[in-house]
Amino acid sequence: MISTSLRRGSNSDMLADKFAEGAKTAGNEVEKISLVGKNIQFCKGCFGCAKQGRCVINDDVNDIMAKVLKADVVCWATPIYYYEMSGQMKTLIDRMNAMYPMDYQFRDVYMLSTAAEDEEDTPTRAEAGLKGWTDCYPESRLAGTLFCGGVNDAREIEGNPKLQEAYELGKSIG
Repeated sequence: MISTSLRRGSNSDMLADKFAEGAKTAGNEVEKISLVGKNIQFCKGCFGCAKQGRCVINDDVNDIMAKVLKADVVCWATPIYYYEMSGQMKTLIDRMNAMYPMDYQFRDVYMLSTAAEDEEDTPTRAEAGLKGWTDCYPESRLAGTLFCGGVNDAREIEGNPKLQEAYELGKSIG
C-alpha cells in the first residue's frame, strides 16, 4: 500500500487505511508506505539505474522499490490534483525505472483516489497514468480502481460509503 498524500490523515490516506484493513481481514500481510516525510527526488534521466540495478540517487526510493518488487499486490492511494495523480506519486513512478528489468512479484495493482470534484471522469487521467506504469510490467494489470469525489477538506470522507467500498475491495484480494 503506497499512500502518496503528504497530508497525514488525508481523505486518500483514509481510503488506504480501509483498503489495508480489508486486506488484513482477508488474511493478507499488509505494509503501508506513506510518502509523508520521505525524501524522493526527481529522476535525472541519467539511466544509471539500467547499469546498476538501482537508482543512483541516494534517497528513500530504493527502499520503497525493494518492497514493491516483493509485493504480491500493489495499491496506490492518491489525491487527484487538477485531474491527475499527485506530483509525488508521479515522481515515485518515474524513479522506479530501475525495476523494469528486474523480477517483480506483483500481479494486481489497485488505485484509490479522492478529489474535490465528483464527476465520474475526474480520475480518468490519473488511472491512465498508472495503467501506463502497469503496462511496463507485462505480467501485472490494473485490477481495480476506486474513486471518491466531492471530498475537499480533511476528513470530509468520514461516513462516506466509499470507505466501506475500499474495505471490501481490500478484502477481495484474499
